[in-house]
Amino acid sequence: MTFRLTKIQRKKLIAAWGRMDAARASGATFDPFPVAKLFTPDAGATWLLAAVSPDETLAWGVADLGLGFVEIGEVDLEELRRLRGRLGLPVEIDRWFKPDRSLATYQREGQAAGRLTA
Repeated sequence: MTFRLTKIQRKKLIAAWGRMDAARASGATFDPFPVAKLFTPDAGATWLLAAVSPDETLAWGVADLGLGFVEIGEVDLEELRRLRGRLGLPVEIDRWFKPDRSLATYQREGQAAGRLTA
């Protein structure tokens, strides 16, 4: 079994995708709080998702693959669903994650620390 977003998370993430597209089209800044945190329990990778495409194949957020770099960009959700860590464990969703800052702030602080601090 792999991660499964709740109905509320999916609704918020898909709505954010539309706002992100509108912001890009108008040249505006789009810096929301993330909605969901995904992680590999056995590989040290973390993703904070702020938007998901309506077909739920792509997400937009900040990623830390455990290599010392924290970057904002698109994430292939199908790839994450297939991903397994060193012990064969799938990506999980952090049900207790409560965002307290914007995506760009997570990225900036993560780049300074060399890891995502969520």
